[in-house]
Amino acid sequence: MQLIIGLGNPDEPQYALSRHNAGALFLDYLQAQFSSSSWQHRSKFSALISKIDVHGHTILLAKPQTFMNLSGQSVRAIVDYYHVPLEELLIAFDDLDLNLGEYKLQSGTGPHGHHGLESIYQHLGTKQFSHLRLGIDTRAGERVIPSADYVLQQFSQSELASLQAVFGMAAAKSLALKNVPTP
Repeated sequence: MQLIIGLGNPDEPQYALSRHNAGALFLDYLQAQFSSSSWQHRSKFSALISKIDVHGHTILLAKPQTFMNLSGQSVRAIVDYYHVPLEELLIAFDDLDLNLGEYKLQSGTGPHGHHGLESIYQHLGTKQFSHLRLGIDTRAGERVIPSADYVLQQFSQSELASLQAVFGMAAAKSLALKNVPTP
């Protein structure tokens, strides 16, 4: 079973549309594109869980409900419970090293200083899984706002529209990686 984790902060209004929640927003996009079960809170994982069916392939979606810096606890619990091989794990997350409208799908690498990823690396003991890096930077080189504050800012409506377009391209590429046909 493929597992896609979307990183973000807990499902609370002040974080819902923040830049740091780009990974969780990607999962909301997938859920809207494919008929799926609704989000269910699973306390044993500290996560919201849903499943989508893509042409007969079940894909498990999970949004950790820990704060970003503790994401690894939730990811480890889900991977262990469902016996997900790491080659079937995809972590989607915000990336300040990429401009809004860009994304990268890579294995074994992510931006330095992303505390959610660092937590996952620590809890899994490896970086060897797929990373979906979703660009969120719109500062055009003017970095007067500290990164920690910037990632907690809300996306504008036009930025959300750009992000949705990226989600479509990223979904096609990430689902194709696992030999799952896309619509």
